[in-house]
Amino acid sequence: MSRPRRAPVVLLLVSLLVAGLVTDAGAQAKPEGEMRWALYVTIAPAWFDPAEVIGVITPFWVLYALHDALVKPMPGNLMAPSLAESWTVSPDQRTYEFKLREGVKFHNGDPFTAEDVKFSFLRAKGAKLLREKVREITVVGPHRVRFQLQEPWPDFMAFYGTLATSAAWIAPKKYIERVGDDGFKKAPVGLGPYKFVSNTPGIELVMEAYEGY
Repeated sequence: MSRPRRAPVVLLLVSLLVAGLVTDAGAQAKPEGEMRWALYVTIAPAWFDPAEVIGVITPFWVLYALHDALVKPMPGNLMAPSLAESWTVSPDQRTYEFKLREGVKFHNGDPFTAEDVKFSFLRAKGAKLLREKVREITVVGPHRVRFQLQEPWPDFMAFYGTLATSAAWIAPKKYIERVGDDGFKKAPVGLGPYKFVSNTPGIELVMEAYEGY
């Protein structure tokens, strides 16, 4: 197939149809075949890191595939619980506490814990206003994390649980501390339905189905 020479063509060998992500993983058949999806932009390596997403919706194409969030927009629910099973708000609206799913593992086998939630929130470059509103993040336990606000702020979930920021999208603390930010962009590890295989800038991003999702 011929292509215009200057047209940036990126082939993602995955299906990123968000509607397909809501099926119960236990009921899914073993992944088969290959999907090629051509994009009209070149994928930037910065999009592999949730912390790098700043005010642009396009990188979420990649985030929905490689990574996962505590709460995120899904079909029929603009704030669907994902890595968070549930959350509560204190009567004074200053404290939000999230109960995390247990038994979840990153693509490299590392367990997902509340430490990853705190680490990811503090790294998010596009969440300056959100961080200013949060007085303290407390890891209550391996699967429970608490956000204490400076003052009541009704928009907390609008900034944390939607695509307004990527602060709720989780990156692996132990892995990034080992390989560094640049190493993470070269070989990202996430919690999403697809795991990274390879990236040829301007040509293709290859991922494969993660059966542990």
